[in-house]
Amino acid sequence: MYKVFLNDLPIILSTKSNYGEKYTNFPIKKTNLKWLIRQIKQGAVLYVNLYHKNEKKLIKHLRRKLKVITAAGGLVYNDKGEALFIYRNGKWDLPKGGKKRFEKIEAAAIREVEEETKVKNLEIDQFLQVTYHIMKRKGKYRLKETYWYKMKTSFKGELVPQKEEGITKVKWKNAEKTDKALQKSYANIRELFIDQTIPESDI
Repeated sequence: MYKVFLNDLPIILSTKSNYGEKYTNFPIKKTNLKWLIRQIKQGAVLYVNLYHKNEKKLIKHLRRKLKVITAAGGLVYNDKGEALFIYRNGKWDLPKGGKKRFEKIEAAAIREVEEETKVKNLEIDQFLQVTYHIMKRKGKYRLKETYWYKMKTSFKGELVPQKEEGITKVKWKNAEKTDKALQKSYANIRELFIDQTIPESDI
């Protein structure tokens, strides 16, 4: 099962032809995705399940319908157990950005965190997950696939927002402040914190 976010609404991709009572179910292979996106945006349908009997083909069929933009980012913790957040477009977010041609995903994730926050000495701890988001670019819908990594750093320097990317704040947040920030964030960002234990600062 996958979740593909359109704004903050999740479209479910599953092997079930009937996902639940409140869901409208469509076969992913035959569905006109652009029409369906318009229906969701207009509020005609809210709970959508796109299904295929072969789970491995769900994302494959979605990629055939939408051009893919590959991005990478980081859920970064410092020595105090604080998480790194950026503030952009009125929302708390995590640093991320597009992968360059021929660039490795892990390298893109580290580069984007450094560029957007000026945090250095980043080490990848583990791969977290891929999040999927439908966005509009140059008048056409695209599928943004973001590869997320849990990172750690001992960096204690100044945090500098990359203003040319629309970032106005960069902050380290402890567990309590993280919970508050996630209330003013995006659904796909909240997904990353599921099963994540954020250590309390001992200061």
